[in-house]
Amino acid sequence: MNPATALARVLVDELRRCGLREAVVAPGSRSTPVALALFDASQRGELRLHVRIDERSAAFLALGLAKASGRPTAVLCTSGTAAAHFHGAIIEADEAGVPLLVLTADRPPELRGTGANQAIDQIKLYGDAVRWFCEVGVPEARPGMTGYWRSLAGRAWALSCGAAGTMPGPVHLNLALREPLVPDADGASWPEPLDGRPDGAPWTRLAAAAAPAVLDLPWTERGVVVAGDGADPGPLTELARAAGWPLLAEPSSGARQDGAALTAYPYLLESAEFSAAHRPDVIVSAGRPGLSRGQLAFLRGVTGVGAAGGVGAAGGVGAAGGGYMVPPARHVVIAAGPGHWSDPARTATDVVGAVRLDRPPGGPGQTGWLASWRRADAAAVRATRLVLDGEDQLSEPRLARDVGALLPEGALLWAASSLPVRDLDRHLAPRPGLRVLASRGASGIDGLVSTAIGAALAHQSAGGGPAVALLGDLALVHDAAGLMLGPDEPRPDLCLLVVNNDGGGIFSTLEQAAYPSSFERVFGTPHGTGVADLAAAAGLPYTRITSAAGLPAVLDGSALGGSGLRLAEVRTDRAAGAALRSALGTAARAAVAQEMRTLGSSTA
Repeated sequence: MNPATALARVLVDELRRCGLREAVVAPGSRSTPVALALFDASQRGELRLHVRIDERSAAFLALGLAKASGRPTAVLCTSGTAAAHFHGAIIEADEAGVPLLVLTADRPPELRGTGANQAIDQIKLYGDAVRWFCEVGVPEARPGMTGYWRSLAGRAWALSCGAAGTMPGPVHLNLALREPLVPDADGASWPEPLDGRPDGAPWTRLAAAAAPAVLDLPWTERGVVVAGDGADPGPLTELARAAGWPLLAEPSSGARQDGAALTAYPYLLESAEFSAAHRPDVIVSAGRPGLSRGQLAFLRGVTGVGAAGGVGAAGGVGAAGGGYMVPPARHVVIAAGPGHWSDPARTATDVVGAVRLDRPPGGPGQTGWLASWRRADAAAVRATRLVLDGEDQLSEPRLARDVGALLPEGALLWAASSLPVRDLDRHLAPRPGLRVLASRGASGIDGLVSTAIGAALAHQSAGGGPAVALLGDLALVHDAAGLMLGPDEPRPDLCLLVVNNDGGGIFSTLEQAAYPSSFERVFGTPHGTGVADLAAAAGLPYTRITSAAGLPAVLDGSALGGSGLRLAEVRTDRAAGAALRSALGTAARAAVAQEMRTLGSSTA
């Protein structure tokens, strides 16, 4: 057996023993030994193999598989620029704490720096975006290799999935391989056994990580729980219920499940009157908050930011107005792992692993504080509902609201990082049984088709229900290659629901829209791509939705001939969308102000 084949077979076998169940391959020559080992493992039913011709799509597919399953997914490519195309997905995995095993084939050292074909500098190619980098070294036919390779695989697995006490994330193994790259015809022997531990056990077992530090938090009436993307929803929901505090849960936090969470909290935070009257004594946050300007301003202690009506991207405070107030006396941040916590407002007073509430006897019950948040939330929901339901037209906010309400229990909703997830944040009613995921680590729109496909495949392999990806047209065009699947590739039950406003709709809600001479060319970026044409090129069923009444048939598959991978389009207008969102904000703030006057601002 030649050294490249030996390394590949041992590495794949040990990763399988650690728990590898999904692997993605982008074809190439230098990676041949590992690709063949993964293929053989898939033929034995030990893992599921996916192949993508585009390395970027392959990496984002692996990201989606890993994000939805919570288990490391391997992604393999050949040497050269192929490895560079992985970088975007690796950055997202790093920021969002998604476990990836990145395997890049490489030329051996004697071919580097010589002008050899497909040879670039791949050493620490991804910088600090990986939990660990290892230059594995050229495999050699000598004793000691089996223990080295298996130990290496175990370390990579542990550091990727967080079993070593670190935050989960990507790990990069650079595999320098000499020819021959295919198995020997003569089946020559190896100088030591290549077998792993008996009974399929992994080479290295890791003890459980130490329990995180717990903070005993005294109860106060005026508290708020903020759940950002990637939070652990159970403890946050339990804390909000036990304390009688409002739960401000972003859609992809997993905590927007029941009555503990509010539906329209971004509108409340954009009301200078409401936020000034509802200054908390303590905020407990987890995950990655910061989806809206209003939420960031609330964490900073600024009132009314975002009140101009635009959805807006989270960013600098003050662009849309608002006055300063004092930040919360205590802001407790629950860390995602050692050295990893999110505090974009820089107001954290405590960073802990968990919170234990010191409740008064009998618990706080329904306080006036919580009741005022809920009444204001209900007022905002009623006001925005009147605006959205005025006609049977599918605006972007109404589409987000209705999709979230209509999907069956057990469904997965993948939300694009731009306007779709923000529309959900303002209009998705808390409900059990709906899983919402998004790429909110670096919040890019790249690779979203592939990521959604990966997430749907992992969700459904674990027994989950149907999936919908709510995407914009730019996200679809940006990852059009993700639609091009080979006939043997696994396909999920996934409806790609594309909102087509022919360009970057979110910029119409931002300050850039005030510069009409440059706006359309530089920010609006109309492209004129036919969504139906892309679907036809990929061989996917397609339909266009023209009214709200047509949405249910698309979601259940009946409008497209059944389940499977399919594409539906809703056409909207960017300018009209910006005007609608402004009207929604105005209506919500007016309703909240009226509700506060009714209450007599008793919580001020």
